[in-house]
Amino acid sequence: MILRLAAPLFACCLAIAALSPSARAEQAPASAQQAVGWKTGREATEIERRIDALLKRMTLEEKVGQLHLSGRGEGFDVNQVRAGRMGGVMNFVVPAEVLEVQKAVRESRLKIPLIIGLDAVHGFSTYFPLPLGQASSWNPALIEQAAYWTGREAAAAGINWTFAPMVDISRDPRWGRVLEGAGEDAFLGSVVAAARTGGYQRGGVAASVKHFVGYGAAEAGRDYNSTWIPTSQLFDLFLPPFKASFDAGSMTAMAAFNALNGVPTTAHRGMLTDLLRGKWGFKGFVTSDFGSITELRLHGIAKDDAEAARKALLAGIDMDMMGDVYHKHLAGEVKAGHVPVKALDEAVRRVLRVKFHLGLFDKPDVDPAAAPKLMQTEEARKVALQAAQEGAILLKNANETLPIRDTVKSVAVIGAMAVPEDERVWTDPAGLGRRVITPLPDALRERLPKDVAVTYEPAFKKNCGLEFADKEAAIRAAAASDLVVAMLGEDCEFMGEGASRTRLDLPGVQQELLEALVATGKPVVLVLATGRPLVLSWADAHVAAILQTFHGGTEGRTAIADILTGKVNPSGRVPMSFPRSVGQIPVYYDHLPTGRPQKIRQRYESIFMDEANEPLYAFGHGLSYTSFTYTNAQVSKPKVPLDGVVEVSVDVTNAGSRDGQEVVQLYIRQPVASRSRPMRELKGFDKVSLRAGETRAVRFRLEASRLGAHDEEGRYIVDPGEVEIYLGGSSQSSVSAKLLLVKS
Repeated sequence: MILRLAAPLFACCLAIAALSPSARAEQAPASAQQAVGWKTGREATEIERRIDALLKRMTLEEKVGQLHLSGRGEGFDVNQVRAGRMGGVMNFVVPAEVLEVQKAVRESRLKIPLIIGLDAVHGFSTYFPLPLGQASSWNPALIEQAAYWTGREAAAAGINWTFAPMVDISRDPRWGRVLEGAGEDAFLGSVVAAARTGGYQRGGVAASVKHFVGYGAAEAGRDYNSTWIPTSQLFDLFLPPFKASFDAGSMTAMAAFNALNGVPTTAHRGMLTDLLRGKWGFKGFVTSDFGSITELRLHGIAKDDAEAARKALLAGIDMDMMGDVYHKHLAGEVKAGHVPVKALDEAVRRVLRVKFHLGLFDKPDVDPAAAPKLMQTEEARKVALQAAQEGAILLKNANETLPIRDTVKSVAVIGAMAVPEDERVWTDPAGLGRRVITPLPDALRERLPKDVAVTYEPAFKKNCGLEFADKEAAIRAAAASDLVVAMLGEDCEFMGEGASRTRLDLPGVQQELLEALVATGKPVVLVLATGRPLVLSWADAHVAAILQTFHGGTEGRTAIADILTGKVNPSGRVPMSFPRSVGQIPVYYDHLPTGRPQKIRQRYESIFMDEANEPLYAFGHGLSYTSFTYTNAQVSKPKVPLDGVVEVSVDVTNAGSRDGQEVVQLYIRQPVASRSRPMRELKGFDKVSLRAGETRAVRFRLEASRLGAHDEEGRYIVDPGEVEIYLGGSSQSSVSAKLLLVKS
């Protein structure tokens, strides 16, 4: 693979700071001491000097120890910390326990502090929507705030490193981990990656962008499966969010589980060293994923753990997460001459560099007494509520069923998920407490008029919806109501890592219940809490309205009630296309043209015989309680040199009777180029608030250098020629303008 770049891989045209005030979350104060990031100038030079001095004092065993990452639980040996044989720990969430390992460091010879990691993915004590739900807000400033509060709470408990953001692009909702990313698009994914990276590190924890690289393209959506990605697609689709995160300052990275084009990424020197460190100049460290170094044996490229350790280190893996492979074998490989001392020292240098730039050598220990006071503050919960509100997507709203009308005098809330056992989270902040999540029926009662009766029937024994508790009671409640709100979706084992699915319908007996509710003849509002897009073809044809959430977090059900009652006008947009059937997968908006495109749906066109080509809900789609119109699309000049810039503008009008937010989206297409180019490519977006009747000119700065693509040798090429520009509220926008790219 040739890794030559003739132009920057990605440059984001949508600066977070440039968002309109109405689309920007209130910024919480952050002290300079709290934020972390790369030092520069004399500070950086002094850090390298200190690393040199420390390396000279370290024994071989102490060097290897810096590359050893172990975790809380059975098998954890605090004596390894005291002996200087451990560089990092993970999964400690109780401040008092964090303090104990910090005290053990001071009993070691060199007293090198631990980096303390955790999957603080979408919250620590206050929980925000799943990352896919945050991406659904299309509000980078708000996403940055969610990451900031996640980092701030984790840092207060003594955590200084988060295994996030996950920036894997995926076009296959069968893969259970799509919930951790930003969906199918490189541009949106890059903007979200930069926002989350900046937020975590402003909150006080080092980011670890993951999984490098290609994990989201696993064959058949089966977790840990192989990926096969052409070089051009690797550079145009999968790598840009990583580059955006590194440009935003991510201090560490995590390698992926998968094999990329036949080479396990945990031993992929071309990616980890030649590209990441050579071409991109990354100066932080790379950790393996959980036990993935020893898995090189199962991939078939190492006969034993010693060889796996050698291949991983020489490829560019600096830290061994929960594999014990470096701890047991790396010193022996160095003594045997299989691993050069210089290679070991460089890996240790990168780990120490991050620790020094984080300020860990001078940072006081965690204060267990102070930590609880910094959890679930009013400021954090306010951001959590806004994130849940803006991340909810109104997919369908037939006959303006929503918001709930004044004529509705009784509402039946159906589904165990409406009164959660607990919100879907990654970590348990043990000992720090958590406020009760408001059940949806209670939230509706608080917002609806007093004369509206709200009844609740769980229907299922658990949130999973695998078996009924009392189906008939739920049907009776629905039949006796004016409106049915059914909260259904994915929970339990149906989402996350290792949760690949071949069917994307509602799990268990939930579809059976939904059909019975519709059969009552009462209008049904389907509220979904899932970890991925499901196949909703039946629901789309039969229910009155569909509100999609991706598990909204601490304030999720409060936000749902706000939207159902009209207190909040929904503004979420689809970040990942919803298929009509599993047979369409992969389905995404930026597909290439074909020699036999769909025209009249005849046999010898590129179509399915039994299904439409288009997704059920397209990328960028989302309804509002008002309507928006687009007119007067313009470019500031008709011809632009290949190194030039053009301003694109469009007038957006709120043509309805309610104030609302619109996500104005800009797509391009180059119909003739040296390579076949996608039918649409997102190149800009802005979330704007418009009062009823208000018109605003929305402007984008479009750089010609961002309109190119990579070839099969990894070279970036911008072709002269005509470029079509589409502006509107989804990837199916039709308002257009044109410009001509010309050689300078």
